Amino acid sequence: MTPDIPPEQSLIEYPSAFPIKVMGANVDGFAQAVVEVAMRFDPGFDPASVEMRPSKGANYLGLTITVTATSREQLDDLYRALSSHPMVKVVL
Repeated sequence: MTPDIPPEQSLIEYPSAFPIKVMGANVDGFAQAVVEVAMRFDPGFDPASVEMRPSKGANYLGLTITVTATSREQLDDLYRALSSHPMVKVVL
């Protein structure tokens, strides 16, 4: 668990558009699974905004999702949910 950071010391102004990179195997359902997690934490998330980049060998898929960050707690919970998803390899 991260320590509480007073709002005046946060590097992020809330609310704000916050990009997150998510990588996993390039398999059917990966992008949809990431979108579903994002929508749990940002109901206004636009699935059409997802940027997709396959790896050189096309074995992996990198996604950039941009969520509306409303709090540090929301971002921490979103990172935890993505990191613990069985299809996700890396979250940045």
